[in-house]
Amino acid sequence: MPARNDPQVYARRLRAVLISSIPVLEARGIVIVLMAGMVGAIAGALVTGMSALVQSMHWLLFDVQPGGRLSAMFSLADPVQAMFPAIGGLLLGLSVIWLRKRKFRTPVDPIEANALYGGRMSLTDTLIIVAQTMISSGFGASVGLEAGYTQIGSGIASRLARAFHLRRNDVRMLVGCGAAGAIAAAFDAPLTGAFYGFELVIGIYSVANVAPVMTAAIAASLTAEMFGGVPFPLELSGLPNLTASEYVPFLLLGLLGGAASIAIMHLVSIVERVFVRLSIDASVRPFIGGIFVGLLGLVTPQVLSSGHGALHREFAMNYALPVVASVFVLKLAASAISLGSGFRGGLFFASLFLGALLGKVFAGVMAMTAPSAGIDPAVAAVVGMTSLAVGVVGGPLTMTFLALESTRDLTLTGVVLAASIMSAILVRETFGYSFSTWRFHLRGETIRSAHDVGWMRSLTVGSMMRKDVRTIPAST
Repeated sequence: MPARNDPQVYARRLRAVLISSIPVLEARGIVIVLMAGMVGAIAGALVTGMSALVQSMHWLLFDVQPGGRLSAMFSLADPVQAMFPAIGGLLLGLSVIWLRKRKFRTPVDPIEANALYGGRMSLTDTLIIVAQTMISSGFGASVGLEAGYTQIGSGIASRLARAFHLRRNDVRMLVGCGAAGAIAAAFDAPLTGAFYGFELVIGIYSVANVAPVMTAAIAASLTAEMFGGVPFPLELSGLPNLTASEYVPFLLLGLLGGAASIAIMHLVSIVERVFVRLSIDASVRPFIGGIFVGLLGLVTPQVLSSGHGALHREFAMNYALPVVASVFVLKLAASAISLGSGFRGGLFFASLFLGALLGKVFAGVMAMTAPSAGIDPAVAAVVGMTSLAVGVVGGPLTMTFLALESTRDLTLTGVVLAASIMSAILVRETFGYSFSTWRFHLRGETIRSAHDVGWMRSLTVGSMMRKDVRTIPAST
């Protein structure tokens, strides 16, 4: 037994005093919040770097001026530039062949990881998805970078959580923090990022999740701002205050947005089935799709890449109804061909752009058929943007906060939320999937959200039956 003046005794006493006087040292929640802040800062830096690299590719390939956007160009500087989506598809096809030879499995995204694997994500899969997404968007395919953003943020978070041997629920929470930070940094919208993590990646909003997820979102947004990330403001002015009776047309627009989102998801599947029926190998499909996307880009560059510049142009300029409708059809075709042919990316931002175009079309049609309704085109564009994106992405509050944080105008709160609810109800009751979960369904998975159902799949009858059952002789 050590003496009272033994150094080990003093060390134990000092530890007891510190723990009793500073309870934070034993608080697991504080550690999770600190790790969430670290994950958010890393995600913000990586998102900013990815965006800068893709912008550099657009400058190199399409002569986009510094600070400009590919989709904001009025025409391609050289018709030869229409070949670049096909070249990007060729590079993507070569990566498919290489991955096939190396026998890589289908990569796991954050939603699937949290639903089936307790938040475990492969860092190798993450880097592959990020590289393919940057090639796709950098060479002009009509896809967004948001899938790569959330993949890198969640992948780093999962790796960090497992390095510290955190519990299953904590790993899932940090994966959600990584995705929340990525979206917050991409749009300079902390609330949007946080609710993306709640609704789509974690699958539930709870008091225990608020602190880490919000910390990650704020840290990512501040980090992106510090590194020069481009904000996402929509400059709107003079928006009218809406009365209750004026909500009705926008509720109809919400239903139209939900129906359009279902049609878009089906259209992507149709393009995929066409390639399958023609027996075209998966390594060749992106090249063929890139040819068609390049041809559409010759008509208007607004269909190329994610559409950031084109969206701002739509809000800044007042185009005629036929022009807006034609851009909607062309962008819809380019996005469906890009994703259906195998380009890596998502419909997050494309759905925002398509929704804004749908809102403008709706306002134009209402001006001709019911001019007394007095539909403001800017309000219709914001409502359409939100309602269509809700159907595709699957997060009503996420998209509502994005509309509010991007416009910096709270007068739209009620109508945007009402239209989002209408869209979400229509999609859930008639279709039942978002774009991500629809892709899982096509692969044969049964998950419809990020709720943790993976632990149930590992259960067997043998593991649930007891072996210490008392028995008695049959003759008793």
